[in-house]
Amino acid sequence: MRPGIVQTALASLKIRKRGANPMLDAAEDRIIQCGDGVRLRGSYSRNPDNRALFIFLHGWEGSQDSTYVVSCGRHMYERGASVFRLNYRDHGDSHDLNEGLFYSTLFNEVFDAVREAARLADGAPVYIVGFSLGGNFALRVGRALRDMSVPGLAKIYAISPVVDPWGAAPLIDVNPLYRRYFRKKWSASLRRKQAAHPHLYDFSDILRHRRVLGMTAELLPRYSEFERMEDYFNSYRLDPDDLLRCPVPIEIITAADDGMIPERDIRRLNLPSHSRLIVLAHGGHNGFFQSLLGPTWYDEHIAGQVFGSDQEGTS
Repeated sequence: MRPGIVQTALASLKIRKRGANPMLDAAEDRIIQCGDGVRLRGSYSRNPDNRALFIFLHGWEGSQDSTYVVSCGRHMYERGASVFRLNYRDHGDSHDLNEGLFYSTLFNEVFDAVREAARLADGAPVYIVGFSLGGNFALRVGRALRDMSVPGLAKIYAISPVVDPWGAAPLIDVNPLYRRYFRKKWSASLRRKQAAHPHLYDFSDILRHRRVLGMTAELLPRYSEFERMEDYFNSYRLDPDDLLRCPVPIEIITAADDGMIPERDIRRLNLPSHSRLIVLAHGGHNGFFQSLLGPTWYDEHIAGQVFGSDQEGTS
């Protein structure tokens, strides 16, 4: 299980979601009204103990039901935490909610949704956990806290976060497994968007491309403000000093063998004294498995920090 590609594949293994899950039993569908009339769908599971509120941000083409979100959410719910799992625009069952397409640059609506979700905490401490692109969003929330606030926010966790999208994006096409996975997911998402808004979109030419970057290069000038991919990817990059003024602690967890996120990108970030970077030798992308079905290293590590569990992982 040690190779990074194996760890990465296990992160989405659906068998991990089998069995009793009290978090899913308690889940309520929520529609959050964001700025500019945008609506985002999420799922809220209130725990009777309400020891904390965890807000989960999934990766690109993931959803509130992604295996890594459901598994980590269950781990926290079973320890007394309430859980809010957010879908970005056009992720999960939400393609009909907004006419506009999802872009990773749409930070304001994600921040609005996080802030509204945090109000559900009822005085409990709030924790954000973001994976991959969700880690990027989580770190951008941290950057925004220089000027804005999220009520009750105690800490931000970023797992395998995208830091330099222009450097990371080509790696998806380099590995055939990654390319097939993301192209299949994104193609299905675009078809659903076109079906929901046929008067606005025709992706037939875009869907003929065999590479993710080819699809991106075709879509951006036609349906976005960006003519060049480089400009688009750089628009949601995190620069080295972006997090220095973040008032809440940040913890970044990544692996040296992550095939999608170069370790050097993350090490460029300068963190404030109350924050830290953890780079494990193994773990792949969103993996960090210690056994086949989990819990993962970060499940136990985060639970140990928040709840004082004696099962905290060690680095």
